[in-house]
Amino acid sequence: MVRHNNQLPNNLTQLQNLIKRDPTSYKDEFRQQLAHFETTLEIFNLNPTQYNKKLDEQAMFLAQVTQCYQNEMKNFPQKIVDVLKTHNTTLHNDMRLSLCKCLILLRNKNFISAFDLLEIFFSLIKCQDKNLREYLKTHIITDIKNLNMKHKDMKLNTTLQNFIFSMLKDSNTKTAKLSIDILIELYHKNIWNDNKTVNIIAEVGCFSKIMKVMVASLKFFLSKEEEEKEEEDSDDEVDPKETMMSNKFNKKTRKREKMVQKVKKTAKKIKKRKEKAPVFNFSALHLVNNPQGFAEKLFKQVEASNDRFEVKLMTLDVVSRLIGLHDLFLFNFYPFIARLLMPHQREVTRILQFAAQAAHELVPPEVIEPVMKAIANNFITERNSTDVMAVGLNAVREICARCPLAINEDLLRDLVQYKSYKEKSVMMAARSLIQLYRHSMPTLLHKKDRGRPSEASLELKTKQYGEMEIKDYIPGSEVLLEKEEIKEKGKKANKKGKVKNDDSDDEWVDVASSDSEINISDSDEDEVSDEEQSEKEENEEENDDGSDENESNVEDQTETEKNETPSQNIESKENTRKVLKAKRSVTKEEREEKIKVAREIAMDKIFTDEDFKRIEAAQLKKHVSGVKRNRSVVEEENESTELVQLSAIENIHKKRKHDKSARLESVLKGREERDKFGYKDRRKNVNCSKTNREKRKTKSYQMIKHKAKGKIKRSFKDKQIAFRNYLIKQKKMR
Repeated sequence: MVRHNNQLPNNLTQLQNLIKRDPTSYKDEFRQQLAHFETTLEIFNLNPTQYNKKLDEQAMFLAQVTQCYQNEMKNFPQKIVDVLKTHNTTLHNDMRLSLCKCLILLRNKNFISAFDLLEIFFSLIKCQDKNLREYLKTHIITDIKNLNMKHKDMKLNTTLQNFIFSMLKDSNTKTAKLSIDILIELYHKNIWNDNKTVNIIAEVGCFSKIMKVMVASLKFFLSKEEEEKEEEDSDDEVDPKETMMSNKFNKKTRKREKMVQKVKKTAKKIKKRKEKAPVFNFSALHLVNNPQGFAEKLFKQVEASNDRFEVKLMTLDVVSRLIGLHDLFLFNFYPFIARLLMPHQREVTRILQFAAQAAHELVPPEVIEPVMKAIANNFITERNSTDVMAVGLNAVREICARCPLAINEDLLRDLVQYKSYKEKSVMMAARSLIQLYRHSMPTLLHKKDRGRPSEASLELKTKQYGEMEIKDYIPGSEVLLEKEEIKEKGKKANKKGKVKNDDSDDEWVDVASSDSEINISDSDEDEVSDEEQSEKEENEEENDDGSDENESNVEDQTETEKNETPSQNIESKENTRKVLKAKRSVTKEEREEKIKVAREIAMDKIFTDEDFKRIEAAQLKKHVSGVKRNRSVVEEENESTELVQLSAIENIHKKRKHDKSARLESVLKGREERDKFGYKDRRKNVNCSKTNREKRKTKSYQMIKHKAKGKIKRSFKDKQIAFRNYLIKQKKMR
């Protein structure tokens, strides 16, 4: 090997490469460079404020070759650490950053422990160097992530956590902010996502005197699925094969090429998303050890603080989520929110959202009453605009979805009257409230607003405050025995033969078809007492817009009633009422029988996925049975989710502008940034000649009339002649 000793002292990169290949051969050169480094370091300590390029290069060189000479380099990391500890604030920014890079290189080769490096880096955070702070933060997170890559070292993690927790309590703003950022980042990366981390952020971070730390901690508890949510709505399901096939035969244009490229990208995204394993990440609020105490302390802080309005809103958001998620009792929260519920209040829709999030079934109705009254008095009045009224009704709906007893019967019936309001936004909001109570507590609604009873609505039980409905069976599981029962009935019917008497049909009631064929009045089973009263209410229901009867049925009924005499009419009504009562009693008995069967099945059988699908289908069918509708889709009951979407409160149905000038204005507004419609000259040089096809467009019809004849369908003989001529021409060309 040829050695260039005269060049090596100056060319450290070359020497570094040679040492890594053959450490023993270049030991003398290494010792020489180490002696140079020590001399340069002594000189640098005399004036640490100046940047020393020579020291920078020598330190980086020694850090690169440390693993080759471990005995000689034992004290090297400590020398770098001493420089940073002694002159941490007085060092030049570039010099400090280069020394930190040396330590990171040594840490990657395990010449310095993670805890020692963390301690040094946190002491450097106080320096006025933003780039250094970002660099150190990135390294600390990456280093801890790499430590926990293969397996979690609990002892080391605990040591590091305790150190960062102590730094979080530091009075220095930068140190505390960096520590909270590191904790939040490591939680989101699923490295330190344990109870200890969350509770330290809750106890220390949320009540810190440093505003930046407090805001970061509050944002941590609010940033739930919003950060992890992907843009699934924008990427629709696309079949790339279909697009490729259509592009193969259709006319090739630039627009179509762009579309094909876009489809390919979208298909790749969808494929990646399907291959990814689903992530089930719970909110940090689930891991809080003492949610009641945490919520009380936060609310007390809001009441006493003079912070900015945005910070107060964030704190109220966290408190409302805690109350709703853990079913807490914080009775002072509702009057506080009620005072802020005014249409002119800033961010009032968010405050309405907090009121809805803080509602749950265990909140006493008299406690949440101030909120409902404030919304009803300040929002849902005709002196306000229609948008304000619609937002108020939407907020009432969201609160009642989580706490059905929050509204009393009188107030509910008053609000429901807006179902026939002239403005669509208010009307739709009121109807959504009716729809909610039809599925939860129909008895609070007026009889005509309850809708046509179905099997599911008859099974509904109005729960009192604090009442729990515990079932010892799986509802709908009786469907699994239907096939067997149908087969048995078929066999029995074949044995007995056909029934000849027509009178026997009147005595027996087909329970399976009773719900779908009979128009039962909207009252419950226990409320049918007076015959005359039920007649009036049935008539009201027929005339009401909310009823779902077809107009043709009503016309047929009126025609038959005209032909009948009054006495016959009364008799027929009495007969139908008796049949209805008989059928209702049978359905009640059958329901008890179904529950008994479902209980037996649940005890004896292990359900498969197919069984659960059949049960779900049967439960959906119950919503349809007894209702004459041509709809196949059933609106399921909206389950109260963990969070209230702001869009659910701000959702306002608007009528389209029918005025011609308004429509024309919106059309012209949409055309502002769009290219002009028509033929686009795509020639690079405008002065160059056009193709014959382009020229043909500008010619008069008389000039190209003979060309149009070519489009006429040719006879079979003409096609033969043309094909023969084509083959002759091809032969000649060869």
